Amino acid sequence: MTNSKMNPKVDEFLGKAKKWKEEFEKLRSIVLDCELTEDFKWMHPCYTFDNKNIVLIHGFKEYCALLFHKGALLQDTHGILVQQTENVQAARQIRFTNIQQIVEMESILKAYIHEAIEVEKAGLEVKLKENSEYEIPEELHNKFTEIPALKTAFEALTPGRQRAYILYFSEPKQSKTRESRVEKYVQQILDGKGLKD
Repeated sequence: MTNSKMNPKVDEFLGKAKKWKEEFEKLRSIVLDCELTEDFKWMHPCYTFDNKNIVLIHGFKEYCALLFHKGALLQDTHGILVQQTENVQAARQIRFTNIQQIVEMESILKAYIHEAIEVEKAGLEVKLKENSEYEIPEELHNKFTEIPALKTAFEALTPGRQRAYILYFSEPKQSKTRESRVEKYVQQILDGKGLKD
């Protein structure tokens, strides 16, 4: 299948693929049938419409997947879209563990891709959660009470940095661990730095 829309970087990616090669190739042909432009972004085959990202093909240890960049906006009539982690807001995946599943779902996949294109044409956007919708862990609240300057410094951080801290501090199941995480980053927050700075 030679298709003028095929990107040599994707050929290269598929040439190196060890684990999901057959699955990737099948997904690629399905997506290309949907009139999308093949690109290579974030080290993966990515398909665009009017330069807007629609779907991405990627593989993991346990499964390979078709990732819809605005999957949260799709109807998902078949209930097959997966939210990778609870913090992923817009993207959704359809996962596969063998070529057979992809072959059987070809028409469904095409319907989902066409819907994703319509979502893009309509200019729909995923409404991302505001930071205020993320719950600040109690351990951080307690620190704010103890060191009022910390609250001021925290609120002065960019929304992305605040979110990174909130998610990181909320992760551990035990309060003690959450507390020690907060403790460890007090100075960094006071210095106006983000988690990764």
